[in-house]
Amino acid sequence: MRFTQTISGTSYEFDGLVELMAKATPRRSGDELAGCAATSDAERAAAAWQLADVPLSSFLEDLLVPYESDEVTRLIVDTHDRAAFTEISHLTVGGFRDWLLEISTRSDAAERIARISPAVTPEMAAATSKIMRNQDLILVASVIRVTSAFRTTIGLPGRIATRLQPNHPTDDPRGIAAATLDGLLMGCGDAVIGINPASDSPQATTDLLHMLDEIRQRFEIPMQSCVLSHITTTVDLIGQGVPVDLVFQSIAGTEGANAGFGVNLSILREANEAGRSLRRGTVGDNVMYLETGQGSALSAGAHLGTGGKAVDQQTLETRAYAVARALDPLLINTVVGFIGPEYLFDGKQIIRAGLEDHFCGKLLGLPMGVDVCYTNHAEADQDDMDTLLTLLGVAGAAFVIAVPGADDVMLGYQSLAFHDALYVRQALRLRPAPEFEAWLARLGMCDADGRILPVDPATSPLLPLAACR
Repeated sequence: MRFTQTISGTSYEFDGLVELMAKATPRRSGDELAGCAATSDAERAAAAWQLADVPLSSFLEDLLVPYESDEVTRLIVDTHDRAAFTEISHLTVGGFRDWLLEISTRSDAAERIARISPAVTPEMAAATSKIMRNQDLILVASVIRVTSAFRTTIGLPGRIATRLQPNHPTDDPRGIAAATLDGLLMGCGDAVIGINPASDSPQATTDLLHMLDEIRQRFEIPMQSCVLSHITTTVDLIGQGVPVDLVFQSIAGTEGANAGFGVNLSILREANEAGRSLRRGTVGDNVMYLETGQGSALSAGAHLGTGGKAVDQQTLETRAYAVARALDPLLINTVVGFIGPEYLFDGKQIIRAGLEDHFCGKLLGLPMGVDVCYTNHAEADQDDMDTLLTLLGVAGAAFVIAVPGADDVMLGYQSLAFHDALYVRQALRLRPAPEFEAWLARLGMCDADGRILPVDPATSPLLPLAACR
């Protein structure tokens, strides 16, 4: 199909849905790198105007990535809930945006959106997000309720969880323990204590998993741990009886990009079953921890769609959520600014992408979190991250990631600090996950409202962590 839109006497033509979606996307450096971005604000506005008139049903017929050559597309098409789709099948992209905004004002908004969520394909969600303002993305996401559980419950209203990320450049147990103590004293770790290992060797992963499990048991912490090794390493360790809580993997929105990560849908499903077979959860059995990021398909050279045209990075990112949805994860987050300014150039682009990713993930039924982050060579700073964190708190993000001093010395990027979690909880009256909050209260570390209390580390029952060897 060809699309034409005339603005102020100038006609703009778009050759197919792939091109229309790309041109309608708010400006970002990754699409410019791929050569698919609009060449002017006027062309971008014309594409967005035209996209608003596209029927949602078109995305079931005009596939952006071919069915025959891509297993992610086959997953999206084959699992589409056509019965649920009847409620919104008559809508255009613009009409769906209006429907979501209207429904968001009702008392039964969460139930209404949950009912149609299985009918929404990633392409429908991405298209709708492209014509929404930031406030639209925040409002709709704020009324969607998606929960998951393992030893803590993630995604409950009025709460925001945190991943405590105690990375160390040499996997030194003392450094990891010190960072863990720092985070726990500030109420972090209720989503997961997750380590990016400096080495992906099975022995290094085993040592770290044992260390985290010993911490959990010694201090009776309702938490889940994860060492972010490749999924095949983790599955092998499950077979050896290593104490694995969550199974981690980075995923993407095309078969080719996932192949670049060394995975496919079959491997992911088998890993999910392996993790669940251990039955280590106490309040739920969601065992997968998945990470995504705009630009991953482009960086792998796996971003081309129908007709060999480049698919925009935000649409490909949203397609990764279809993979995640099939795995029913405990946690999924976009590492929104981690890949670098080649894909999201500055704070404005990072903020917009974070809100898009969060909205699309929740709309597709995921307990969506965000790593509020940027690389040191991006045109961004911590003020931008403060803004995005606050907006995500209002939007009801399931969790965020926090590292010591907001500076990950192992991965070399800037994220949130532990005290940033204190800020957003205090400012927006949000609380930790309920099981974790109860543990904090037992140790005298939080009050009846879930607010973290000042504790003298020298008298804390967690002090033995400082002596870890």
